[in-house]
Amino acid sequence: MRVGFIGLGAMGRPMALHLIRAGHSLAVWARRPAVCGDLQAAGAIPCATAAAVARRSEVVFTVLTADADVEQVVLAPDGLRAGFAPGGVLVDMSTIAPGTARALAQRLALGGVEMLDAPVSGGEQGARAATLAIMVGGKAAVLERVRPLLERLGKTIVHVGDTGAGQVAKVCNQMVMVAAIQALAEALHLAAAAGVDPGKVRQALGGGSAASRVLEVMGDRMVRRDFAAGVEARLHHKDFRVVIDEAHRLGLPFPVAAQVGQQLNALMEKGWGRRDTAVLLGVLESLRNAVP
Repeated sequence: MRVGFIGLGAMGRPMALHLIRAGHSLAVWARRPAVCGDLQAAGAIPCATAAAVARRSEVVFTVLTADADVEQVVLAPDGLRAGFAPGGVLVDMSTIAPGTARALAQRLALGGVEMLDAPVSGGEQGARAATLAIMVGGKAAVLERVRPLLERLGKTIVHVGDTGAGQVAKVCNQMVMVAAIQALAEALHLAAAAGVDPGKVRQALGGGSAASRVLEVMGDRMVRRDFAAGVEARLHHKDFRVVIDEAHRLGLPFPVAAQVGQQLNALMEKGWGRRDTAVLLGVLESLRNAVP
């Protein structure tokens, strides 16, 4: 297929390479053209604008940071909407608000363009291994059209529901995952304060009902105090703004998510947004050290 890709960061770059290796013609655009260099060497076609990507493509993937980034790439005068032909498909794999996804789909539909919101879970490792979990909102028939492409990127593809449903599923994913990171930080902080080796506690928890991917990955980072970014904490902070906005919109009480959001606020206030979210442990430690 003729495919386009915009958003060539830690997640998008390996995903784009998977599509090239699968034999698809891939057009790319980036705000900084230099980031397209290795993809161009692999066979990607660099374009001058997002609109030019859409003109060359049946399906365009976007993996961007925030709502405003996606809106700009889609709706700007030289954006995707200006280049898509009727029948084109946008697959947005960013994590944005469900309402933003619905609004963009409505705008694109005016030109006969379909959209799927298809955020992912699995991180950079999942992107490199093509084992991502992909949560899809939109028309089932459109999903079936692009499923062969998604199967090159992930191992679990679930059609959650209509437009915006994929983003709702991603909000739920982030609520559970980041709350688990916070709970783990509190557990290992308790162990250290009680004079018990956090590494041994993590090992013990791994053999019981508390075992999880969060314990395995984030627990290891906390024990080793390696807070270099895996997933930058500022992105989870951004995601939790979506969580809280959805809670307000629907009138739902989210007491755990609200507390986790406050801890992420404290993390950001310390200037740690570009560190890994495992640094939530450091937030707890700084609060304890501040007590006289």
